[in-house]
Amino acid sequence: MSTTTTAIRDSSGIRLFSWFLAKRLVQAAVVIAIVSVIVFLLLQALPGGPARGILGQQATEAQIAAFNHEQGFDLPLIQQYFNYLGQWLQGDLGRSFVMNTDVSSLIAQRLPKTMILAVAAIVGALLVAIPLGMTQALRRNKAFDYVMTGLNFVVYSTPSFFLGLLLIMFFSQLLGWLPASAPQGDTVAEILSQPREMVLPILTSGLAGVATFSRYMRSATIDNLHEDYVRTARAKGTPMAKVISRHVLRNSLTPVVTMLGYYLPVMFGGALVVEQLFNYPGMGLLFWNAAQTTDFPVLLGCVLVISVATVVGSLLADITQFILDPRARGGVK
Repeated sequence: MSTTTTAIRDSSGIRLFSWFLAKRLVQAAVVIAIVSVIVFLLLQALPGGPARGILGQQATEAQIAAFNHEQGFDLPLIQQYFNYLGQWLQGDLGRSFVMNTDVSSLIAQRLPKTMILAVAAIVGALLVAIPLGMTQALRRNKAFDYVMTGLNFVVYSTPSFFLGLLLIMFFSQLLGWLPASAPQGDTVAEILSQPREMVLPILTSGLAGVATFSRYMRSATIDNLHEDYVRTARAKGTPMAKVISRHVLRNSLTPVVTMLGYYLPVMFGGALVVEQLFNYPGMGLLFWNAAQTTDFPVLLGCVLVISVATVVGSLLADITQFILDPRARGGVK
């Protein structure tokens, strides 16, 4: 009987997860389709049209007409969109007219470097935030909790560029421990071969994550410390350290792990400031330089990639929450 019941539960759980996954994938596809329309319309909305916006105000009418015909901008708008969508699905995001290079190749070269910075910052933030948040919860309303809460709010509300400047002034100019510039190189291997140069960019990106994740960890730990299973375990004589390590820690990690998916696009947005400040050769610096030179194909290509990353991050967060938190399954219909 128990085997049959378990099989029924497993089958029901698989069906529920399959329905949830299919529903979220459809929603993600719809959002990405809407994003593609918005990005396409942004290109069309350039002052004087795409040709004028890309070639500049000095271009002649003959040059604009030739460019429109070459790029297909003289076709009906709906046909232009489907051509653009077909190119996008093939990985073609257009061509940079400033650097005379495919936008896809530029992003493919810069994106791994930004991912390295983002992953290193998130991992470092979690390694600090998880024990910090739990310690604050265990010492709730005591001096340590008040001090760390105040510091977290200060760090969270400080702009990234100002925080980075403070770190440069302290660690680079005052103490002389770390270089003020980020590692330079065309490949990921070259970037990773300069670990000292990575420290300040990672610190600048990761400190805001520490402030964010530690607050979630503190709140979740406080909630779990008041659950019945903690009181039951303590009544049975289980040491508090064992209860925390085996039960409270695992249950408190659920909202933090879920937040990772939503925090990914935040890291991409922060990379714009951090990479420009430290001259780190990632997507943020690529976007900044494209904005300085009005390289619209690169700008829109970066916007599209970051938008897709946001949708994927939200999808991963929803799936993670569904798997880790049984309460999230009750709302699936």
